[in-house]
Amino acid sequence: MKENNIRGGNAPIKCELEAGKNYAWCTCGHGDAQPFCNGSHRKAEATPSLKFSVEEDKTAYLCTCKLTKNPPYCDGSHN
Repeated sequence: MKENNIRGGNAPIKCELEAGKNYAWCTCGHGDAQPFCNGSHRKAEATPSLKFSVEEDKTAYLCTCKLTKNPPYCDGSHN
């Protein structure tokens, strides 16, 4: 984790993702719109967001601890 990054939470957040929609996952933990980016990384001089989309509508659990090895999805690293 980058020096200026923090945990945005200690558990994943269940999200309904829409096919073809672009998302920006918070990688720094500073944003108050977890698990999504609100631009707080700029002020905190932390890592920028990870942009992603999905090919079909789905429910996903997105990481807030920022320790996942499968970003933006939770892999249980917070445990």
